[in-house]
Amino acid sequence: MSNSVSVILAVLCFLLLRPSYCGGSKILVVPVDGSHWINMKIILEELHSRGHEITVLRSAKSWYISSNSSIYTSINIPMLEDEADRGFYNKMLKDVMICRSYPRFISTFCQQHLITSMLGKGHEILARSANIILDDKVLMKILQDSKFDLMLTDPALTLGVILGGYLKLPMVFNVRWINTGEGHLTIAPSPVSYVPISGSELHHRMDFQERTKNMLHYLYSVYEQYLIINPAYTDLFQKYFPPGTDLLSLELSADIWLFRADFIFEFPRPTMPNMVYIGGFQCKEAQPLPDELEAFMQSSGEHGVAVMSLGTLVSALPHGITEAIAAAFAELPQKVIWRFDGEKPSTLGKNTKLVKWLPQNDLLGHPKTKVFIAHGGTNGMYEAIYHGVPVLGLPLLFDQFDNLLRLKVRGAARVVEARSVTKDNFLEALKDILENPSYRENSQRLSQLHRDRPMSPMDTAIFWIEYVIRNKGAAHLQSAGFSLPWYSYFCLDVAVFVLAITGTSIWGFIFVCRLLCYKRSSKKIKPE
Repeated sequence: MSNSVSVILAVLCFLLLRPSYCGGSKILVVPVDGSHWINMKIILEELHSRGHEITVLRSAKSWYISSNSSIYTSINIPMLEDEADRGFYNKMLKDVMICRSYPRFISTFCQQHLITSMLGKGHEILARSANIILDDKVLMKILQDSKFDLMLTDPALTLGVILGGYLKLPMVFNVRWINTGEGHLTIAPSPVSYVPISGSELHHRMDFQERTKNMLHYLYSVYEQYLIINPAYTDLFQKYFPPGTDLLSLELSADIWLFRADFIFEFPRPTMPNMVYIGGFQCKEAQPLPDELEAFMQSSGEHGVAVMSLGTLVSALPHGITEAIAAAFAELPQKVIWRFDGEKPSTLGKNTKLVKWLPQNDLLGHPKTKVFIAHGGTNGMYEAIYHGVPVLGLPLLFDQFDNLLRLKVRGAARVVEARSVTKDNFLEALKDILENPSYRENSQRLSQLHRDRPMSPMDTAIFWIEYVIRNKGAAHLQSAGFSLPWYSYFCLDVAVFVLAITGTSIWGFIFVCRLLCYKRSSKKIKPE
């Protein structure tokens, strides 16, 4: 009998004292398609394995997000993909190459102008989509009756932010890019003297000319935010939200920002309490390769293998560039695996294997891999860091130029301009990385630093998602500075008050001195 009582008491103690468990919570997810979905899906798989019920809002014309899945239920809604054309990115690549022909100081502004044009059209589409969704009373009743515990969204596109705010759900961002640049620039203090603005292609140690350029990029980003992005949503917020609501106020209301980077990759800078760093959370130890690929890797002998992949958005490089790259590969003693979609280059060597898809993480973790030729997307850069593989960068669009600069500054990458690629300069850069041991040593050092942490990035992400669910938010981590008007944030009202008091004091002192001098001079005049 006493044993039974002891067991019951032990069970009761366990149930009462253990941390709250939130498995089985309902999570609403609004992802971004393309490579962003690849890393969002990895988080959803982990959440599903912990018993959470996941609903994903997707476009019926989604490129990568399947309507049928064993880990989530999907609901089709109007999104950017309904009106977007994937061929747009190939056209934009040509425009970027034209911009890259200008002097460096000007080329970054030219590229930013291309992005401004894209942002203007994109946010108009998103505002229309949000209006259709909020007008759909049947859909909104389904979402409200579902009683979700959390909104998990990628704020690179705004639908999740708007829906989360409208449904009054606790929000967690899976974020790297938001509005006009990377997430820090929206939520954290960002002194332009040492924090490079996205798209500026600057590092954190800037001279006077570079700081001038950085300031101009900052002013341009302010123009984009307040004159291009915000106006697209004015009518929507007036119709569905309380007065004073705008896009920034909804974004800053998010409880936790799971930031897809860390300070192994990013330059040191100010941050905020609700910014959680999960850079490389999608990385994992390499798994065995398919037999055919493993045989190819082993056939490389002591020379090893070069792996090339240019991401998910750009289907193919211009023909002349692929011919030059293929010709350079043909002269290497190494074998090459190239993720390639397009017309087979005529200069392709026997050492090069073309594939439409490759297990990138597993290849980068293979001991035979010597270099990774990449466009500079965040996912690929972190996989290279995780496995300690040096990078030859071929940046094409968006943040890729800044990403590769960060690895270049740390001695783990070289960068070749896609516009000016020739067989000779591409081959020279490849041989430099393959023959100069410092690139691999620096990459291995970054890998060591990245892995040396008390909790894995994935476990960190899951902890904070469940933390917000358990506590129904994390408002205690949000800065009071978010609610201040701009003049109070910069203490301009205090500065005006101090100047007024100082000015009044100085004026009063001068007045009293003049008055005393006047009286003294008057006394001298009377006796005379």
